[in-house]
Amino acid sequence: MIEETQFRKAADDAIEALKQELYAAEDDGEFEVEEQAGALYVVFEEPAGKFVITPNAPVQQIWISARSTSFKLDLTPQGFILPKTGESLGPLVKRLIQEHAG
Repeated sequence: MIEETQFRKAADDAIEALKQELYAAEDDGEFEVEEQAGALYVVFEEPAGKFVITPNAPVQQIWISARSTSFKLDLTPQGFILPKTGESLGPLVKRLIQEHAG
């Protein structure tokens, strides 16, 4: 494990980059992006739903709550990765958004 300050910087940078990607896609998508207390929310009108993306410092992961599932991404030298699929944060969120939209 790395120091908490290093983790927080890595998580903040990853979530900020994701937020910028989502803001750029917001006009084309059927969702809105909101940020509150360090968490990122992707809110859908049709079909209704909400994704929550938050850093979890004690376990040094970024957690995504989406589609009735929790996704826990580990910090690796390549960034935050979902061990089960090998997907990084941006591509994983993009896939989840597409699946939600149908």
